[in-house]
Amino acid sequence: MGDHYRTRLTHTLEVSQIARTIAKALCLNEDLTEAISLGHDLGHTPFGHAGEDTLDEIVPGGFNHADQSLRVVDLLEKDGRGLNLTVEVKDGILKHTKGKGEILCKDPELMAYTLEGQVVRIADIIAYINHDIDDAIRGGVISPNDIPRDCLNRLGDTHSKRINTMVNDMIQETLRSGGGRLAISKGVLSAIEDLREFLWEHVYENEAVHADFQKATKILRELYQYLVDHPNYFLTLIKMQSLYDSLERCVCDFLAGTTDRYAFNLYEKFFLPLPWVVL
Repeated sequence: MGDHYRTRLTHTLEVSQIARTIAKALCLNEDLTEAISLGHDLGHTPFGHAGEDTLDEIVPGGFNHADQSLRVVDLLEKDGRGLNLTVEVKDGILKHTKGKGEILCKDPELMAYTLEGQVVRIADIIAYINHDIDDAIRGGVISPNDIPRDCLNRLGDTHSKRINTMVNDMIQETLRSGGGRLAISKGVLSAIEDLREFLWEHVYENEAVHADFQKATKILRELYQYLVDHPNYFLTLIKMQSLYDSLERCVCDFLAGTTDRYAFNLYEKFFLPLPWVVL
């Protein structure tokens, strides 16, 4: 609703900007870095991770937004033909996610095999940690005084200063280590981890925020069930003659691609009576 709250699109642009800055300084492939950045959250659901958790619970076979991002570019784009992306781009998209995992991931199974993909993974963390603080303050979930003072002292007391500190530190430490692997100084890495832990405790797992998560869960569950129960209407809605996959997976694809506002409006259309209109 607010003009300044982040959306999937604005988050993606911020990740792309940060990742390209790092890639340029490290003499990496900027085009590969940008392609991974722009594709990394294509599969994200309405209502953020609350929507992802809901679809994972109700859709046969489960749901993961990184897998869905890959499904978008491999199958759903171009009317089912998919995009002609390189293995490196798809690998970076698939392995960008981290949850509460290590910021500098050491597990080769979880880490993108290109430095560009690894840069996007960390750029994603830098972007969301900083813009989630902005959004949480704007939304009244936290106040500026709640942010750990030690983190502010080490990283900066404004959004731009913190990003500048994180990006410059990563570039300098990586170059100092020879450029073959990404590196962040111990002090800055510790501050990033502390800031992320603060967000988990005070924002992502905040009781007021979780109350809205429950509402979002109800909306997605009921939309999913309605569309599964009305397959002919669903085909009309997506403007197709036949299903390209199981009904449940097609409905999942559709709902995963909606915005919060579209999901709200669809729920209102299906389940709420039309208000009386005075002519």
